[in-house]
Amino acid sequence: MFDNVIEFKFEKLDYQEDAINSVVDLFKGLPRKTDEIYKNSNLRKILDSDPIRNPKIFEGEKLLNNLNKVQDRNNLLLDDEFVGHNNFTVEMETGTGKTYVYLSTILRLYKEYDFKKFIIIVPSVAIREGVNKSIEQLNKYFFGLYNIDLLKHTLVCNSNNLNYLRTNLVESRELSIAILNKDLINKDINKINKEDELGNILLNDIAVIRPIIIVDEPQVMEGEKNKKSNTLQAIEKLNPLATLRYSATHKNLYNQVYKLDSYDAFKKDLVKKIAVKTINTQIKKDFPYINFIGFSKDLKAKIELFHQQQGGNIKFKRFEVKNGDSLEELSNLPQYHNMFIAETPNKNKPLKIIMPNDEILELNIGESKKEFVEYQKDIEIQIELAIRNHFDTQFKLIENGNKVKALTLFFIDEVKKIRGENNTDGEYLIIFDRIYNKIINNKVYKEKIEKYKEYFPNYQNVKLLREGYFAIDNNNNKVYKDDASKEDRERAMNLILKGKDKLISFEEPLAFIFSHSALREGWDNPNVFTLCTLKKGSSDIAKKQEIGRGLRLPVDIYGNRINSNLNILTVIANESYEVFAEALQKDYNEEMDINSEKVTNNVLKQMLELAKVPKEKIKSSLVKTLKSELLENKIISKGKELLTKDFHKKLDKIDFVDETLNLYCEQIKENFIKVMSENGSEKTKKIEILNADDEEYTNKLSSYVSESEFKEIYKNLVDALTKRSTYICNFNNDKFIQKCIDEVNSFLTNKVNTLNYTLSEGKQIHKENKEFLLKKTNEKLLKEEILEEIEKTDFEIVNYIMYHTMLPRLALFKILSKIENRKSLNNQDILENVTKLILDIFNTTKAENIVKYEIIDGYHLNSSKIFEMDIITQKDIDEGRVFESKSKALNKFYKLDSDGERKFAESLENNPYILLFTKLKKGGFIIDTPYGNYSPDWAIVYKEENNQIKLYFIVETKFDKKKIELQEIEKIKIECAKLHFNTINTINKFDWVNNYD
Repeated sequence: MFDNVIEFKFEKLDYQEDAINSVVDLFKGLPRKTDEIYKNSNLRKILDSDPIRNPKIFEGEKLLNNLNKVQDRNNLLLDDEFVGHNNFTVEMETGTGKTYVYLSTILRLYKEYDFKKFIIIVPSVAIREGVNKSIEQLNKYFFGLYNIDLLKHTLVCNSNNLNYLRTNLVESRELSIAILNKDLINKDINKINKEDELGNILLNDIAVIRPIIIVDEPQVMEGEKNKKSNTLQAIEKLNPLATLRYSATHKNLYNQVYKLDSYDAFKKDLVKKIAVKTINTQIKKDFPYINFIGFSKDLKAKIELFHQQQGGNIKFKRFEVKNGDSLEELSNLPQYHNMFIAETPNKNKPLKIIMPNDEILELNIGESKKEFVEYQKDIEIQIELAIRNHFDTQFKLIENGNKVKALTLFFIDEVKKIRGENNTDGEYLIIFDRIYNKIINNKVYKEKIEKYKEYFPNYQNVKLLREGYFAIDNNNNKVYKDDASKEDRERAMNLILKGKDKLISFEEPLAFIFSHSALREGWDNPNVFTLCTLKKGSSDIAKKQEIGRGLRLPVDIYGNRINSNLNILTVIANESYEVFAEALQKDYNEEMDINSEKVTNNVLKQMLELAKVPKEKIKSSLVKTLKSELLENKIISKGKELLTKDFHKKLDKIDFVDETLNLYCEQIKENFIKVMSENGSEKTKKIEILNADDEEYTNKLSSYVSESEFKEIYKNLVDALTKRSTYICNFNNDKFIQKCIDEVNSFLTNKVNTLNYTLSEGKQIHKENKEFLLKKTNEKLLKEEILEEIEKTDFEIVNYIMYHTMLPRLALFKILSKIENRKSLNNQDILENVTKLILDIFNTTKAENIVKYEIIDGYHLNSSKIFEMDIITQKDIDEGRVFESKSKALNKFYKLDSDGERKFAESLENNPYILLFTKLKKGGFIIDTPYGNYSPDWAIVYKEENNQIKLYFIVETKFDKKKIELQEIEKIKIECAKLHFNTINTINKFDWVNNYD
């Protein structure tokens, strides 16, 4: 029914043609020197003719003009000069056909300019084989377009056939395309760098022919910031006429000529959408959990630990750590006792942590310290989710009328977990086989598989359905040593690496592929719909690169690309949803230049659009001019391109020199602040525009009464608000202890020690500013397991409760001795909840039995903190969060949290009997209560009809709430405040209000 080999169908796509033309047009009209014949007495003659080299192009103004024309056409910022020697960058999102683009570009350059010598340099064998496979698939199509047999002119090089480079590239007079792995050129010991029997060095001979070099995935070969890698140095020695760099994730953008970023690919439906499922195990809170997240800007290691404040819950918290830091001190938890950072964190090494037994724990970025049983369960759940998602996706495709075979790709951490000793199955395959057989025998899945039987050949033979690809093991040995299985293994390797046209046929049962690392870049089978990362990512681009393996649009059994709402890549990750989402979002948004406060080209373009500049005038040249004028006027800084400290003052005075910019000057200024205020993401600090240079927005003390009256009023306010008091209560110890026993026993009824597994799901979205987000769509408990208990002693339990409640040890032992379900307290989550319950009972009992407040002699609050003024920003004013007082308030400006507060302030301002009022700074003025410190909202000075200052009101606002709607704790705090002020002074009154009246 189905063909075993799928013939891919190709067509001219507009965005690919744009990318091809962007490179081809660089060389349009350039003067060339046709000194193609050169003589070398040591080179063999071919047909009595000398070899030829690529015509020399004259660099300079004409080439720069061509570059700028292409950049302007593609809305890229224009370069003033060349960066790097004739390096040109093409940025194309993973899965959009960059290999097609650069192969077609080679043929166009040959046809139009007679360039004949090309070298494609790739970072790995996997990519080399992928490129070779693409040439096989495209050969027929390209022959129809260009009348050129691409296969005939291409040489795939390895260390065994390197000498063919001389005959098939250097000495050839025809179109010649060599594909080289970077490892063939980047070491002095390579054959290409050594003299042959005639004294010739092949690399030097290649340099003479001035090849055009295509670098596939250059970011893998870049090297360090200030030091070129051996590969880049070798490329320069090859003396390229031009170097064309193709990738989705460039580290450096040299003379960029084309850009198709992730946002554009997503919006134009050129790639699959991304959905995510993550497994989050509820780790026991008394376990010394550590997660190594990454590095801070100052190169400290960022880690996640359990952490607990006194009286609070145990929560995850992130820390930046350096050599010698104590994890126990950071976490405030005993399970991290005697655990320290072992050495200064280094990006090129694992993070080392000294453990209590003096062993060293090593973690790579993205790795966590988890209990082994939890790790195993995580893996099992991931594999089960992947298999189920695979079948669910396949069923949907078939039912939607799409004859598309779905593939599932697993990334693993160690080869031995797939292939053990003597070619036995590793632990991952053992788990896979067990779960796969369970799923296909599930009634629902079994019925559907039988219904679509022709799409699932040999589905009951699990060994035909899954296979691994990895070139070498950790000891640099060939993985497969057993000759009996070698033939089968090599068939699988060829099928995975070279046979993607066979792999997506339903006649081929293989559908689940396990890879160690070789398929991370370059391997693009279009029909990967499920990607399961059993391996933690470690490099800055690994997350997006691994995701990229499944972004290409799928192909049906007739070779046609399919574009439907089922084109979704489901990623099943082994990290918490938040950690995974943060890493992937960071990869995408750094590429898009979004997570920054820079005045980017996108921002400048958006500014011009909002200023209503005609679309036909908004070109790269105008964006460049705007940027230049902003730099000249020191509104943005040179190099980093960030806003300068006092930019708003300079912006008001600027007069643009450019005619178009000057015509829309006021609109551009108006929208500049708007765009920069709104730019950024939820997790990125937005631009706040401080107004220290603008008198209108400088907050200050105001006085609307005479100086002597103001001094008296202010003195009395300070006196009323700085006194500190404490509460006195009658406390019955026996009643309290009995109440704790009763409520804790009730709470612990049927409580068991469990481990929970949570599934979080999310999907890809983009914000208006092109920011990539993973939006969580669902979270549910997958399963709950009863755990074996690790016994806690009575002393450990009492000590824990005592620390977080400050209750006496003897009282806690009395409570513990009467607990019926004592063993449940071995679970840290349950113990934490019981501690909180006892603390709540303690606080409530105190609150119910307060007799009075007493002044604490000699202890005063800091008045400067109570009356501290708000810092006001332009953004606060623009968003309507600022109240400006004209006549009655102590300060000129206040930040307000609600419309209710604004109306309240306006009413105070308009009341003739109000002399002065102020909003109190949270945390400045405090009243001690059983539920912690309490800070009311407003202080109001009121005069009677005879103009005598009479009352000082301290007010708590609960707008639009009725008394019955107040929470019990709110009511208790309000009553405590009344008692406090009754103690201080008879002229000070306190109450709560729900509106001004």
